[in-house]
Amino acid sequence: MFDFLARNFSSLFSCFSRKGPLSEDQARTFGDTVQQALLDADVPLTVAKGFVQDVSLDLVGSMPPKSVDSQEYYMKIVYDRLVAFLGGVEGVSDPLLKPGVFVMLGLQGSGKTTTIAKLAVSIHKRSPGARILFASVDFQRPAAIDQLRILAERVDCFFYQASSPDVLQAVAEILSVKDAQGYDYLFLDTAGRLHVDDRLLAELAAVVALVKAPSRLLVLDAMTGQESLNVARLFDERVGFDGAILSKADSDARGGAAFSFRYALKKPVFFVGTGEGVADLERFYPDRMASRILGLGDIATLVERANEKLKKEEDERMLRALKTGNFTLDDFLRQIDMMNKMGSLGSLLKYLPGAMQFKISPEQVAQGEFEMARFKAIIQSMTKKERLMPDLVSGSRKRRIARGAGVEVAVVTQMMQRFEEGRRLFKQLGGGKGLFR
Repeated sequence: MFDFLARNFSSLFSCFSRKGPLSEDQARTFGDTVQQALLDADVPLTVAKGFVQDVSLDLVGSMPPKSVDSQEYYMKIVYDRLVAFLGGVEGVSDPLLKPGVFVMLGLQGSGKTTTIAKLAVSIHKRSPGARILFASVDFQRPAAIDQLRILAERVDCFFYQASSPDVLQAVAEILSVKDAQGYDYLFLDTAGRLHVDDRLLAELAAVVALVKAPSRLLVLDAMTGQESLNVARLFDERVGFDGAILSKADSDARGGAAFSFRYALKKPVFFVGTGEGVADLERFYPDRMASRILGLGDIATLVERANEKLKKEEDERMLRALKTGNFTLDDFLRQIDMMNKMGSLGSLLKYLPGAMQFKISPEQVAQGEFEMARFKAIIQSMTKKERLMPDLVSGSRKRRIARGAGVEVAVVTQMMQRFEEGRRLFKQLGGGKGLFR
């Protein structure tokens, strides 16, 4: 979702290559470029102007110390403003830290029901013994109740269906069950519409009023662009909510809604949905998101994802291979599997510093993923002995492996060449002269 912004921001700092204080003209030129990038990313004009004005005040007359690179100095100014704009330190609070009742709000199709399952998975990662109850009062769409029941079973949570068809009576019944059976968390799915109307808002306000100290989470579809801000304003005026979850952040949405949300509504974005799977949910950290927008990557999130997805023994096995230089095709296969566990190649690139500057096209990403899948098929067509002793792979063995993998012999040769290049590098690193000295 923020890739569009990152591609535009990553090349903005070339105008800061000169030494000396920044003039008003330079700041204005930079501001105009930033404003256009924000408008292209579907950020409302008033929000874009507000951000540019704040940044310009910091830039005009500022001068980097002699020992500091000018581009890095001005980038730091923009980065600090961007972090504050996206929520600052108060934007990193986690509403799930404390057990309670979570009322899910949002329009039909925004992803409320699926987001409940994602939130439960997030809780289970931190507190495996937490007792989590799912319930729904979305009587407008019966399929939503069935979907929630299925998701509860899938993510090892409890589900309760109220006997009363009346929304408010059903809420009272669900709360009674929650207290009587001692559940730590209750996620209450509410009705949505394709648009905001008075009847919906009145019903949701009555539901929230019945719940003692609820956490009200608004799920917004990132693909709706600026309209999501209008929806949020109406929900805030009539129902109230504590913060937002942006669903479908892995889509082609340009990121304007998320960029604008904190500034326009003075409320935090808690999470972003990054895929259709129940584990595809990330905390929204303003500092990390600012880093990604400026093309500086997000190594912290990448490390967290690796720690979640990869087993400790896999890490240790790979580290031993690197230290000794004894890197086999089995290790190569594990490396491919480890990357696949962490996500697609395209999803990982956005976390790497400077990746946006290379302007890697979706076609190039798809080609890279295709080659990785082909290399995996080739290695899996080998015998165990061939994987451990790659030098055996030649002549008739290559032809047999190529037939097993459904590729030409030349593709097997290409993979083996790349593997040998990588193995030589690992030997250099592990031979006392590299990273592991």
